[in-house]
Amino acid sequence: MRLLSPLRKALLAGVCAAATFVSASASAATLKIGYSDWPGWVAWQVAIDKGWLKESGVDADFQWFDYSASLDAFSAHKLDAVMATNGDALVTGANGHKGEMILVTDYSDGNDMVVAQPGITDMQGLKGKSVAVEEGLVDHLLLLKGLEKAGMSEKDVKLVNTKTNETPQVLASGEVAAVAAWQPNAGQALHMVPGARPVFTSHEAPGLIYDTIVVDPQSLHDNRDQWQRLVGVWDHVVTYINDPKTQPDALRIMATRTGVSPDTYKRFLKGTHLLTLSDDKSVFTKKDGLDSLYGSSAISDAFNVRYGVYKTPQNVDSYIDPSFVNAVVK
Repeated sequence: MRLLSPLRKALLAGVCAAATFVSASASAATLKIGYSDWPGWVAWQVAIDKGWLKESGVDADFQWFDYSASLDAFSAHKLDAVMATNGDALVTGANGHKGEMILVTDYSDGNDMVVAQPGITDMQGLKGKSVAVEEGLVDHLLLLKGLEKAGMSEKDVKLVNTKTNETPQVLASGEVAAVAAWQPNAGQALHMVPGARPVFTSHEAPGLIYDTIVVDPQSLHDNRDQWQRLVGVWDHVVTYINDPKTQPDALRIMATRTGVSPDTYKRFLKGTHLLTLSDDKSVFTKKDGLDSLYGSSAISDAFNVRYGVYKTPQNVDSYIDPSFVNAVVK
């Protein structure tokens, strides 16, 4: 679903060379927004189908992508905004197109996990063993956090650099003791290896992975009223999804968008903690730690530099604009 990785070098070189291009937002009143298959972003399909955006005076064109392709499109100035993790907002900015996070839709609450072979019941059971993970991606960061909480470090395991979509097969092969992956790959690993279990998940590190709307600064300047109205719709979406009376309809809409059954999507939704605007006001408060977008992004920035995702530490504060949430929540 999501990845914390450098964008393709060839594309980024083109983006940097095209720095003089005018943003798509500068001449278009319609907000072009890229979104992809993560529950906190698919949630916007409810607002689209219900007509709430139009009712609020928002002229938005939501464009469906595979996640990495949406980041590419934003970096190429083909979108006014993209749904991205806070770590990826830093990656796109460091490599060519800086955006500002104006809303946090959710944080991962179990959908990212370390899945271990049968017989291994906790992170300590991985000491001295091999763990497959795509190095430099978001679940590499999750693995490090799990090791830290277990009183261990990366030196206590042997990393096997593996494409995330190949982790289920690698676990099933018996070549490694565990894999770190997000849904649906994590679920596939659990299914393919009877008795396998999660030994650490994002539920145990809330706020490590925030999911956000990242907007082009020129679009924020040119269309501020529309962006403000869009943010104002979010609580309606969260309420409709969380209300037991309306959740079945919300799940139907979200499942249809992604091509799975409502029951399947409900399981994914359980691993995603949707945030209200009131929650966001707290998350947008500047402080250290994972309960703040600032603190979480600083951790992602340090990780990105350490593992060569980009070379220069970013000014995290300049990527975060709390004014839109604060204008709604007094």
